[in-house]
Amino acid sequence: MTPNREDYLKLILELGGDQTKINNKQIVSGLVVSAASVSEMITKLVKENLVEHTPYQGVQLTTAGLEKASALVRRHRLWEVFLVEHLNYTWNEVHDDAEVLEHVTSEILANRLDEYLEHPKYCPHGGMIPQLNQLVHEKKREKLSEYPVGTKVRIARVIDERELLDYLVDIDIGINEEYTITDIAAYEGPITLKNQDKTVQVSYKAADTIFVDKL
Repeated sequence: MTPNREDYLKLILELGGDQTKINNKQIVSGLVVSAASVSEMITKLVKENLVEHTPYQGVQLTTAGLEKASALVRRHRLWEVFLVEHLNYTWNEVHDDAEVLEHVTSEILANRLDEYLEHPKYCPHGGMIPQLNQLVHEKKREKLSEYPVGTKVRIARVIDERELLDYLVDIDIGINEEYTITDIAAYEGPITLKNQDKTVQVSYKAADTIFVDKL
């Protein structure tokens, strides 16, 4: 399987495609590709029985697709932990190198890496790291964009995409930080978050890829 196909499977899984249908618009945004490219790839993945597609609703991983995506995510997230904990990468720097490493990592190497890291459960972006042959089922969470003003939330997981991670570093938001939503601008404008230490504004596009726990 080509790295391009693998990237689609991983993103569909990250967006919750193991349990619900993911629309093409979400994939376009997550991979920063054209709508035409997404439609073409979805057609290929359907033919390979890796996803199921329902017109006007979106795609969902098949059992085969989920197994493949889970194995990919395991390798990718293990490398992210290694790079952060042992090579002093920041959480927004790890994605590109982990992307390269995952494609050349054997099952044996992944298992040795898992043992060396003492079986981490989560990656630097809050995503679940499955054990060998375990399927990824992220904890069911709502996105930041789905909560009203006045809600108290904890940043629990973000989509593993370099542009998004760079943006979150720029506005100074990290995993496990707690905030109160104090304002939501009209027409998909920025969402304002505040805690005792700072006030930040998150674009609606970013808020739609940030998963939170309601406090």
